[in-house]
Amino acid sequence: MNKPIENSFQDQKVLLVDDDPSLLKLLSVRLRATGLEVKTAESGEQAVALIPSFLPQLVITDLRMEEMDGLALFNHIQEQYPTLPVIILTAHGTIKEAVSTTRQGVFGFLTKPIDSKELLELIAQAFKLNKHTAPNLDKNTKDIWRESIITRSVIMENLLREVQRVAHSDISVFIHGESGSGKELIAQAIHKASPRSNKEFIAVNCSAIPEDLLESELFGHCKGAFSGASANRKGLFETADGGSLFLDEIGDMPLSFQVKLLRVLQEGEIRPVGANKVIKVDVRIISASHRNLQLLTSEERFRMDLYYRLNVVTLSLPRLTERLEDIPLLAKHFIANSNPKKPPIAKGLSNEALELLLSYQWPGNVRQLKNVIEHVCTFATTPLIPVSLVEKALQEKQTTLISFSDAKKNFERDYLIKILQLANGNVAEAARLAKRNRTEFYRLLDRHALKAAQFKN
Repeated sequence: MNKPIENSFQDQKVLLVDDDPSLLKLLSVRLRATGLEVKTAESGEQAVALIPSFLPQLVITDLRMEEMDGLALFNHIQEQYPTLPVIILTAHGTIKEAVSTTRQGVFGFLTKPIDSKELLELIAQAFKLNKHTAPNLDKNTKDIWRESIITRSVIMENLLREVQRVAHSDISVFIHGESGSGKELIAQAIHKASPRSNKEFIAVNCSAIPEDLLESELFGHCKGAFSGASANRKGLFETADGGSLFLDEIGDMPLSFQVKLLRVLQEGEIRPVGANKVIKVDVRIISASHRNLQLLTSEERFRMDLYYRLNVVTLSLPRLTERLEDIPLLAKHFIANSNPKKPPIAKGLSNEALELLLSYQWPGNVRQLKNVIEHVCTFATTPLIPVSLVEKALQEKQTTLISFSDAKKNFERDYLIKILQLANGNVAEAARLAKRNRTEFYRLLDRHALKAAQFKN
């Protein structure tokens, strides 16, 4: 028997499931010797009852059991806790069974008698790929307002608590985050959690509307106001009356229009193009940008008064690489929804493919992950997506390079995040580690819209 490495799995929790009490006792003793916290269940039904309270990071179960067998238990775990890895053991192992279970997403498959070294290696791999998983596995704690946001990240959970707090007021909220990080989903969550949820939520991408059409699009116009205005048309402000208007990429809004938007926010009224009378509107403004608005104001490319009017509260959205624990969950969701009209051949990712996704830098954030998953699902010919297909998809997405200034900005932001994590959100300690004074360090945090409080335990 190979002797396990002592205390190699401190603070990790495993649920062991087997209808053989003697084997259950033997395995639990071996695993506890490695530092694991182990609980045991003698049936699938008992395991189902234990998971919500014990919150394991791994389940190891026998395949052949009475009533609920290992595969039925796995199916339940897949439905309720999709990122919880499962290792299946059996004394009746066959190649066919192993292939069948791993294709369905089982993390690993071992035959009895169990080789301790092989089991520990598989456990180590499971923890490596799921090391960031947040402890709360209860999907029923999700509220309707946040149902579109797929996360188990501690940083995201802290952000969502902020969302819930600001949602009940009417203050303007600015969301800062990189392209593809999910700014519109956060804006929708603010609206859904607010008293305005039964009214319209309108999203506008300010960079996608030509400057000469922006006023008409937002404020509306009267018939004959300009060539082509063949009828009166409501603007988006009027359409969103009583609800919320999300102005995405507001940093790209032309300076000439910013003064008009400022007047609307101050007066609470709009004047459609070509109209003689103003229209009162009650609209909550949520804005977002991947740009640093404070920097734009210092460069006189964004109005300072408008900046303060929009930026009453700032919410900072993390990059995908700051929420690695969400990658398995997001990938599973994107696989299941890759083709709504036709069930995909692919059902999951191989361990090697998942490991590659976790180590990738994701410059395009969640949007890029979604595109990659849709790409591999289109070309997948097996239920388990191989690493080669993911490698090919990532190579095809890397045909363009980001600018030097963006690369420098990303490096600086990543450095600050690492320092804050090391200092547990203590600014004085972080500044000392960075060899900068506190005033300068705070200025760096403001530049990247980072809040030290997000990094406290």
